[in-house]
Amino acid sequence: MTRFWWVRHGPTHEKAFTGWRDVPADLSDTAALARLDGYLPQGAVLVSSDLIRAVATADAVAAGRERLAHDAALRELHFGDWDGKLWSQVAETHPDLSRAYWEDPGDHCPPGGESWNTAQARVSGAVQRLHTAHRGRDVVVVAHFGVILTQLQQAMGVSGAEVLAQPIDNLSVTRLDLAGGQWRVGAVNHRP
Repeated sequence: MTRFWWVRHGPTHEKAFTGWRDVPADLSDTAALARLDGYLPQGAVLVSSDLIRAVATADAVAAGRERLAHDAALRELHFGDWDGKLWSQVAETHPDLSRAYWEDPGDHCPPGGESWNTAQARVSGAVQRLHTAHRGRDVVVVAHFGVILTQLQQAMGVSGAEVLAQPIDNLSVTRLDLAGGQWRVGAVNHRP
């Protein structure tokens, strides 16, 4: 069995869409980071998105873990022209599309960005590569809200709309186990 320990990066305090825009995480809560570090398995493989908020969070829990190169395929959803804009601005400029993007995730795509289905395929490809290279190990992946939800959707066999209702807090852990080609949900949004 390969156990994937999905960690959402530290908070950014951004109020606007934050996808591929590279903003730092606030890692000042050292007690929360220590609890997270203590909860994650020692000796695990550790990988992160290449965005600075995920890289810095992974670096904060890297001791005792085999750190892999950052992986751009683990980036947050690509919001394209919406990145950096407030929800209200996006709803004003793209009322139908913005509503469809969240209420019926699938092939709806922000201008210059990617659809839910495209993001899920991108992340699933990275997960398959990690599973092939590290089969039977614990793999800690520091990533983003949307990235984690794409994999939770796959593991639970639910729709994108259903999984988007699931909270994934900063510095939380969602564990998904893969054995014999079958996914099992071990924990969702656990706050150590």
